[in-house]
Amino acid sequence: MSTENELFSAVDALLEQVPQDDLPPPAERKRLREAAGWSQAQIAKVLDARREAVGNWEAGKTEPRPPRRAAYARLLEGLAARFPAPAADAPSAPVVPESFTGPVPVPAPAAEAPAPAAAVRPAPAASSRRPGAKKAVAKKTTGAATGVVDPRFENGPLAVVDADADGQVSAYCVGGLVLDVPAKTIPTLVDWTLTEGRLGQARLHRNGRDADPVLVLTAAALERFGLPAALSEEERHASRLPEGHKVVKQIARAGLQMTQRGLGPWARLYRDPEGSKRRCVQLCVLPWNALDTREWGRKDDPQLLLTMDPADLAQYLGLYAARVMTPRGTTATTGLELMVALRPPTRAEKDPATGEFQRAFNTDALTAVYDVVECEVPDEHPILKGKFARHHLRTPAEMLMEEPYDWSRPLTDDECANEFLVAIDVNMSFAAAANGLTVGLNGPTRLTGNPAFDPSLPGSWLVDLSHVDLARVKVGKQWTDLDATRLPSPFTPKGDRPDGPAWYATPTVAYAVELGYDVAPVEAYVRTQSARYLDPWYKRLRDAYVETMADLGVTTDLGGSEFLEAMARSRSTDPVMSLLATAIKSTAKGGIGKLRQRSRGQVPYYEHYPALNRETWRPDIRAAVLSNQRVGIHRKVLKTAAAGLYPAHIGTDAVVYPSPGPSPLDVLPTTPEGKPVPGGFRLGVSPGMVKHQGTQTVLWAEQLFEERGGVFNIANLIKTDPTAGEGE
Repeated sequence: MSTENELFSAVDALLEQVPQDDLPPPAERKRLREAAGWSQAQIAKVLDARREAVGNWEAGKTEPRPPRRAAYARLLEGLAARFPAPAADAPSAPVVPESFTGPVPVPAPAAEAPAPAAAVRPAPAASSRRPGAKKAVAKKTTGAATGVVDPRFENGPLAVVDADADGQVSAYCVGGLVLDVPAKTIPTLVDWTLTEGRLGQARLHRNGRDADPVLVLTAAALERFGLPAALSEEERHASRLPEGHKVVKQIARAGLQMTQRGLGPWARLYRDPEGSKRRCVQLCVLPWNALDTREWGRKDDPQLLLTMDPADLAQYLGLYAARVMTPRGTTATTGLELMVALRPPTRAEKDPATGEFQRAFNTDALTAVYDVVECEVPDEHPILKGKFARHHLRTPAEMLMEEPYDWSRPLTDDECANEFLVAIDVNMSFAAAANGLTVGLNGPTRLTGNPAFDPSLPGSWLVDLSHVDLARVKVGKQWTDLDATRLPSPFTPKGDRPDGPAWYATPTVAYAVELGYDVAPVEAYVRTQSARYLDPWYKRLRDAYVETMADLGVTTDLGGSEFLEAMARSRSTDPVMSLLATAIKSTAKGGIGKLRQRSRGQVPYYEHYPALNRETWRPDIRAAVLSNQRVGIHRKVLKTAAAGLYPAHIGTDAVVYPSPGPSPLDVLPTTPEGKPVPGGFRLGVSPGMVKHQGTQTVLWAEQLFEERGGVFNIANLIKTDPTAGEGE
């Protein structure tokens, strides 16, 4: 039995864990800030926090965590001394009904109001790896922060699982919530998640399925659960632990199942469903490079995600889940999964005869694996076995070569008189190219005998476009004379004029018609069932990107110099939001690329590889998007060329112009009213609009060309922010 001294010591130890930096109630926090005439953004900047976080503190949705909590308390204490609450704000006596016979409640003064529950939660012991990080008990997340909360997933879509020096496992969730996890092994961690974790995300489409919870394991969690801190070279090559590893054996003994991927950087562990309810948990093993820093982090800081505070990492990934979807692997994999989540292939349909529900296919989705076309597949595809030599380079007449631009030319003497080269790039160019694009949903139909071109039929066309002369084309509805020597061809990635029949996607051939020229296809492979399959995918990514950029201070109502200034400030506004913007852009770019996933050495050349089993392995759709992206850039290039401005380099979605000044405003043509040329490049944050990528001098470019022995594409070397992604 404990002695009185032991009990007193235990109580004193508990009291020592109560925070001394008590905060005033949320309403008082807001009053003090407004009394000082400050904005939430100003408070956020001082505390190195997000504006939304300050708003949540003032609304009582979340509480600040150390070390910001103490600084915030000190700030409010100083404001309270300068702006005391008016007497009129003092609480009045409550109105008590005459029939009430109990004691009359007396309200506490506002200054003495207790802090919310999160403020008095005990802190971890001093031996914790993060002194002062609070351990919160489970609480409901607020609907305002994450939308309407599904009670099944009240703790959010994912959690970052960490362990302290004493072995206590914690799950860091969105909104600052921290859950104590009573798990000592991976199987018990999975079972806790399925029974008590309340993690996951509701389906994005009524015919889709809910997202499985994701657990992000830190290095400390790996040590706690007996997993290696890093994979061996052999394990990295296999992307999994061997079956003989003790943790893999634990999982098998517990009756948990894994997919063929095994226990690797991204692993799925599941039990048999309960009726229609899935029981699956996805593990994201952070130290095993599950979150590639080139997609989820910063290229110049490979250790960023590994060293990020678990709460901040949970907030970052939670925001991504809320705005895009719960991560499923790489950003490319997630981008592809987002297409399926928004356009589910099947639905439940009641049989009128039996009254039972059965599976039915949706007409606006990709529902089956169809035959492929030789010209549309990559070189290693099994269908090409025995038809070409192993290293045969297929010609444009043998292969559909719809790729982004990689074009450059030397400057003219007049252009060399300019001091600068200004690079602009198109926001979310691949997502923008998918917007409104009609793509095929079913298998190919071959058309032979010189079929007439039909722009409404998505597919591939064998046609000779060498007769299209850019010296005289239709720009809009007007025939216009241009300097063709300073323009790339819209029909080839290198910008060379085609020299005979070649395979093109429908948008490319339609653009030749738009330029005022007749086309005469030799044959075609078209899809007779079509839809704007990618529209909801584009809209979700667009909204996610625009919302994130708004958090960085760049809004859609800005234009011209205001937009350029806001973009320059955004680089240092909020590091987490900058990461989120990069991840969203990578999701758009990678999702399109995943439609024609290559073998990547998984199997020998010409052998079947797993990606070919997907309904979403559709190289024709990828080709259509890339075709639309390239001709979309060319369309804008022609508009600016008609106004007298010609590009010097184009790399993917970056366009370089010689300029008398360092800003895009110095070079992009405008109307007499000072507005952007209609149909040309326009500065702005929305997908399809452009931003300033960077500026270099003409002298810098000439020295570079001299060093490397000739002109080459420098579009993606001109960057104001060297950490920015390429081909956004």
